[in-house]
Amino acid sequence: MKLITHSWYTGKPSGWLKPASAVFELITRSRRSLYRSGRKKVYRASVPLIVVGNITVGGTGKTPLIVYLCKQLVQAGYRPGVVSRGYGSKAPQYPFHVKTDSAVAHSGDEALLIARNTQCPVVIDADRVEAVKSLEQHYDCNVILSDDGMQHYAMARDIEIAVVDGRRRFGNGALLPAGPLREKPQRLQEVDFIICNGPCNLDYQVPTYTMGLEPTHLCHINSGEMYAIADIKKEMQQSRLEAEEEGKDASRHKVHAVAGIGNPERFFSSLCDCGFDIITHIFNDHHVYSLEDISFADSREVVMTEKDAVKCTEFARKTDWYLSVDAVIDNEFIEALMSKLNTFSIETYG
Repeated sequence: MKLITHSWYTGKPSGWLKPASAVFELITRSRRSLYRSGRKKVYRASVPLIVVGNITVGGTGKTPLIVYLCKQLVQAGYRPGVVSRGYGSKAPQYPFHVKTDSAVAHSGDEALLIARNTQCPVVIDADRVEAVKSLEQHYDCNVILSDDGMQHYAMARDIEIAVVDGRRRFGNGALLPAGPLREKPQRLQEVDFIICNGPCNLDYQVPTYTMGLEPTHLCHINSGEMYAIADIKKEMQQSRLEAEEEGKDASRHKVHAVAGIGNPERFFSSLCDCGFDIITHIFNDHHVYSLEDISFADSREVVMTEKDAVKCTEFARKTDWYLSVDAVIDNEFIEALMSKLNTFSIETYG
């Protein structure tokens, strides 16, 4: 899988996969046409529904954006709930209601991370419509966010937010399986907002905003002990200055950097920006960890993403940490989103 993903973003589409991509495009276009024409049923929720998705496979920053939106909506007086596929989950039944203490094997990593960071209701089901119905039935939510689901056309949506990786963008420009695209880039012309995670040089006639993922704390997996990144940077800088003055080794603190996410390079860059020297260890997205995966010959500390950490809590040691990050977005975005959401709330849902 790593080799395939690497080729999507570094090389031209494989010629032998192009026919398969053509079939994929035909199937997806036909499927969408059935929903748009009314020949297949579309379910509309009783409250406004916001889809946060993308047109590529892999991590673009949807989960941090969902957490950010939930917090902003709560602050504005809304009662948000979240639906998700729950990728990698093996729940006792579906729809499954994710709690902050749910087993990660039941919930999947991203859904559990959302529940813990927002305290909002989270329901998972591969069938997003069933997840929405269950959320409506059991919780008093007045807005629903769908983590992913842009291509789940059986679920009506009022607002679409597409997240684009500002660095990797659309890879080799080919549809699956020859490339990373679920839909062609022209699909972005139809969304309400584009959020560009990283450098933004897109040219679409759609309101586009820049998002960054800002490291905030280094957190100990076992104890929950937290250290502000700003303080860590100052301490490291001071240590280097003192070492240089004394003629000692002024090299940066070296750690094992573990990532099983869609774009591990972004995480590695963040750690380097924090002042760490890293030894990288890359796993597939949504990798199910064992102790052996994070055990290395030396005694150096291990730093991973929060998404990885939720799968390591049962066997984490005193050397294991995760990097907490917050989404940082242009202020104009949340103002524009709230304005559009308020319009739907009043005109459509009363």
